[in-house]
Amino acid sequence: MEIWINPACSKCRSALTLLDAEGAAYTVRRYLEDVPTADEIRDVLGRLGLEPWDITRTQEADAKELDLKDRARWPRDDSGREAWIAALAAHPKLIQRPIITADDGTAVVARTEEAVRDALGR
Repeated sequence: MEIWINPACSKCRSALTLLDAEGAAYTVRRYLEDVPTADEIRDVLGRLGLEPWDITRTQEADAKELDLKDRARWPRDDSGREAWIAALAAHPKLIQRPIITADDGTAVVARTEEAVRDALGR
């Protein structure tokens, strides 16, 4: 299992604490330093069963600068999907965190204890 984290994020630190308490084997990816490629983002989205706008932190400064709330410029459908993925790859701060890729090939956005436990059970 791998967990994408930002060490400054309290939700990420909580997820790591729980993984450690449960004795889970995992690798840490500091995704702001080891930025995921567009292909890796597509893979994680497939594992999550989500779209790129579903894992975008729209309150971040980068999101406001890009005007991601402008649905005409950033459609939330197939026509805009690749632009959203490119934005996440170019601005990794926009990626929701933490994301855990489970051993069964799925993934979860692990912002709650329940989500972390769900990943552990997969």
